Amino acid sequence: MTFAPYAVALLAGAASVLGFSPFDWFAVSLAALAVLIHLWSRKEYSAFWLGFWFGLGMFGAGVSWVYVSLHRFGAMAAPLAALATLGFCAFLALFPALTGWAQARLRAPLAIPALWVFFEWLRGWILTGFPWLSIGTAAIDSPLAGFAPLGGVYLVSLAMMSSAGLLWLIAIGKVRWAAAAAFALLGIAGAGLRAVEWSLPSPNPVSISLLQGNVPQSLKFDPARYGRILETYARLAEGSRARLTVLPETAVPRFLDLVEPGFLARLDAAARRNGGDLLLGVPLRAAPDRYFNSVISLGVSPQAAYDKVHLVPFGEFVPPGFGWIVSVLSIPLSDFARGTTAQRPLAVAGERIAVNICYEDAYGTEIARMLPEATLLVNVSNVAWFGDSLAPAQHLQIARMRALETARMHLTATNSGITAAIGADGAVLAQLPQFTEGRLEVEARGRTGATPYVRFGDWPALALSALLLLLVALRGRSR
Repeated sequence: MTFAPYAVALLAGAASVLGFSPFDWFAVSLAALAVLIHLWSRKEYSAFWLGFWFGLGMFGAGVSWVYVSLHRFGAMAAPLAALATLGFCAFLALFPALTGWAQARLRAPLAIPALWVFFEWLRGWILTGFPWLSIGTAAIDSPLAGFAPLGGVYLVSLAMMSSAGLLWLIAIGKVRWAAAAAFALLGIAGAGLRAVEWSLPSPNPVSISLLQGNVPQSLKFDPARYGRILETYARLAEGSRARLTVLPETAVPRFLDLVEPGFLARLDAAARRNGGDLLLGVPLRAAPDRYFNSVISLGVSPQAAYDKVHLVPFGEFVPPGFGWIVSVLSIPLSDFARGTTAQRPLAVAGERIAVNICYEDAYGTEIARMLPEATLLVNVSNVAWFGDSLAPAQHLQIARMRALETARMHLTATNSGITAAIGADGAVLAQLPQFTEGRLEVEARGRTGATPYVRFGDWPALALSALLLLLVALRGRSR
């Protein structure tokens, strides 16, 4: 038995990560997928294990930053952190493995794009989900991204996997001209859709200031550093002249009821002086053992709050039966309560803001839940947990996809980067360098209207995938 095809699958999976930020080499991801499809066409090898090794290469290279949070900042022993990271990547690799297994059972390579989308969508739901590295995200700067407002990232994934399959057909010389025509047609259709304006901008822009305190994660919860953290953010806020000022997730690393009133008064006064409001990331305590990862508003508008809904397993909540894992980690505030899904956009600075916290913006349907009421998207994060890794750039790319799906500007304020303003077309308009203290001043326009994705969510992509599978099944039955 030769292991060479599985090694090729592993390398192709690792290469596929080059399509994601900070590399943004879309063509490499497309070629890597074509290689996987070619390997799956070789009946003498296990399709399950080819998919598994591809997935292990993809997630092993793409989400290796999990190790940083577990070991460097979570104080987990290096061998245990490495083992946990490998186990996590191996679990994620099961989804492309199952894609390979299912297409082999159907004996239909034409089913691969639809099966990939189905298992990719499933990965975003099982055990609260982990939709990171959805392959459609790698197409954010390609013509295929035009499908995002229609059916979200999963429809883009369907288009990308279909393009990879057509590329494979062209490469092997099978129905070459028909495949080339279909490949071109997909690109042309996507490019045409990118030209559509799915929402209408407000005639009145709003000035916004996004604050980046650059507080080292190793010192964030150090009591000796607490006063300096507050002074940093108070100084940055008082220097703002924007109508809306946004501070990152847990900018104040202490429960709101324990924060000095004088600090909150300084922030409130800074917002009022500008005739506007301020959004502050801070934990809220409803009871001694019940607290939320929250964002509150200060300033001229009635005070409001948003409580994070989609929590990070083990980092923000402890799944039943897994308390022993938390016992070997050193993560403050690791058992938050979950906010209600009935929360509405925050009415501040004359806009209706759909606030989301940290990796909540990896879930497209959850962001769309506040639309079309919301006029702007605002994400507050603390990706300092992952150090100088691929995670911040990948997170920014994910935020760009959310902007494109919803046809809304997406503003992100982070502790250590990447703080950025993203246009409704998914383009990065401005950003701060990582690991620097700063204030990003931008002008934003709220937008109204609803894309098909806002109205129907992931269902168009899933329905189209199901239809393709049905056609493949009927074709196989007729044969």
